[in-house]
Amino acid sequence: MNSPSSAAIAIVNISAYKFVALADIDTLRERLLAECQRLTLKGTVLLAPEGINLFLAGSREAIDGIVAWLHADARFADLAPKESLSGHQPFRKMLVKKKREIITMNHPAIAPESGRAPAVDAPTLKRWLDQGHDDAGREVLMVDTRNAFEVDYGAFENCLDWRIEKFSDFPAAASAHADELAGKTVVTYCTGGIRCEKAVLVMQEAGIPNVLQLDGGILKYFEEVGGSHYRGECFVFDEREALDPGLAPTTQPRR
Repeated sequence: MNSPSSAAIAIVNISAYKFVALADIDTLRERLLAECQRLTLKGTVLLAPEGINLFLAGSREAIDGIVAWLHADARFADLAPKESLSGHQPFRKMLVKKKREIITMNHPAIAPESGRAPAVDAPTLKRWLDQGHDDAGREVLMVDTRNAFEVDYGAFENCLDWRIEKFSDFPAAASAHADELAGKTVVTYCTGGIRCEKAVLVMQEAGIPNVLQLDGGILKYFEEVGGSHYRGECFVFDEREALDPGLAPTTQPRR
């Protein structure tokens, strides 16, 4: 990861998610909000019966504190946040919300909290893209699961972009394109990995056998291997708007 300037190290930004059954959402929401407020963090946390999805920003000490607090809960002990740095606080409020899904697909048969979809890590994917095929000799196809406007900020080279307007459109798109993916190794990707957890399961349901998710999404890929085979920026849902492959905020907002 590129080293930020000394003016850009005040705020640590983290994103993380985990699909895990949660039966105490109301109590957890109150406790988590109180802890985030105590640490003067800002951001958004989503809680649903299927798990947790969070975007938080604050001082190094505050971020380390909330991660330790979450890790003390056995359900979140392996939560692995992705980090980036910024020179200002990109969130205006601290919100902890109760939702029906932590990422809305409106496809009740898909339950990633019951078992994680198969994944490929960033270094392995880079190696496959470098050599032009996976370790079994199959062509690798990248499928972008993000909304069309996000893809327009940047994407993997030669990715399949189905121009969906919202994630709930993805199941129909996967079904419509299933035949063209036969015989390939399909790797789905998104910003931080959460959408791909569901996307892989949907694609398996559509009869696509060799499908994997990019573990940790674009942000983890940037963190571990940089921008190889990726063109452009990565849109993020906060006031930074987009990050470059060095995980630095871009300086020219595009929206």
